[in-house]
Amino acid sequence: MEQSRFEIIKKWSKLLLPTVLGLAGGYLYYYFVGCNRGCAITSNPYTSMIWGGAIGLLLTNWKSKPKQKDEKTIEE
Repeated sequence: MEQSRFEIIKKWSKLLLPTVLGLAGGYLYYYFVGCNRGCAITSNPYTSMIWGGAIGLLLTNWKSKPKQKDEKTIEE
């Protein structure tokens, strides 16, 4: 079954938008809160952005339930 372009864009935007927002949030955390030495995550903007993006990706589907296929059961 083919998906329309709108469905594909909607599916990918649900994953990419929170990830990009997490990347931006990671950089902003580095910029405003980060330290210069001794901090493993906040001393480097790339690691802050990676952790922010990972958190954004993890929070994409935390409320949604997995879809179940509608199958009719045959009772004998």
